[in-house]
Amino acid sequence: MVRAGVVPGRRIAGYLAAGVFAVAVVCAGTVGAFGLNRVFTGLFFGAAAAVALLFALFGRDGVELTEDAIVLRTPWARSTVAWQRVVAGRFALDESGRWTLALDLNGGDEPHQELVLLSVPPVRRPVANAYDLRKREQVNEIRTMLRHKRIPVTILPEIAEALQRHWKIAPPAR
Repeated sequence: MVRAGVVPGRRIAGYLAAGVFAVAVVCAGTVGAFGLNRVFTGLFFGAAAAVALLFALFGRDGVELTEDAIVLRTPWARSTVAWQRVVAGRFALDESGRWTLALDLNGGDEPHQELVLLSVPPVRRPVANAYDLRKREQVNEIRTMLRHKRIPVTILPEIAEALQRHWKIAPPAR
């Protein structure tokens, strides 16, 4: 199983609003139960509750590439996409200048008939931190899964060259 997925901006805003709401509720409850002198205690416990809530929400949200199907998960729903619906994969630039690894699908009701698996800032240097290392591992895992499923992947030449030079990811064999 390979875990990937990009959380849309609206959902991120909703999750953050839920976190702020959790801080407010816990703080108000603490102040209501113990008095006004416990505002900072309420904020502390509210922040802890918000962090736990955000970890739960973001941890549940994502895409899993399994051997049988592609599983799309949100905190409140789960759906599957059959591998037979996948036409091809592509590693290209999105409208904000990030590199996006997406699958092109046939049929279904996905926006633009695509499923975005990964979105990373352009690679301009070797792996320098844990974020770069995790994204490099995800790219390798996704490429391995797509190669195993015999799904063709198109990679823009400048992306392939940067991945090979900086992250030491070889282009697919032809």
